[in-house]
Amino acid sequence: MDALTGGLPRGCLTELCGPASSGRTTLLLAALAAATRRGEFCALVDAADALDAQSAVAAGIDLDRLLWVRCGGSSPQKSVEQLLRVADLLLESGGFGMIALDLGDVPPQTARCIPLTTWFRFRRAVEHTPTVLLAIERQSIAGSCSSLLIKLGAKSLRREFADSNSSLPSHAQLLTDVEITAELVRSRLERKPVRSAEIVFTSKTAWAG
Repeated sequence: MDALTGGLPRGCLTELCGPASSGRTTLLLAALAAATRRGEFCALVDAADALDAQSAVAAGIDLDRLLWVRCGGSSPQKSVEQLLRVADLLLESGGFGMIALDLGDVPPQTARCIPLTTWFRFRRAVEHTPTVLLAIERQSIAGSCSSLLIKLGAKSLRREFADSNSSLPSHAQLLTDVEITAELVRSRLERKPVRSAEIVFTSKTAWAG
């Protein structure tokens, strides 16, 4: 991903979008792990309360340096409203190496209701700061307010049976890895990607080694 994008830009809004099982969570956890390893404090605003703490630790995230805000509203709309209020407070307070807004499990029709003026306010708030503002979504919703837009997709899935009995039904199979494509859709940055505008990588389940 660093070769594709030159790294996630500080002082900018980056959108990471894709359907379920497209690698959104894998890249989110990897980005948070890298930031906390550098000694930075990070914040994850979780609209659907979807983070698995054990997966976060397995990915290398230092939980002592992660503020996890769980927005478990009574409806997707309420959760998004909470997420936006929290994002405003975090951006105003400063001091975070990365602020991630996880809207990946929010229905697209709800996420698209976020006014463009809100994203513009976020962009202005993060400008000239050392903070990476990362939005995880199913579809791009910030429009021209994002400096970087990365689109993810699942190219292929690989499954294995839980044991050697190949006569087991398909639902007895376990997912071992997924091949993911990442496309650089938009970049408003001066720097150029080191390689082509699309890459392929593999994400493996922890149990598969």
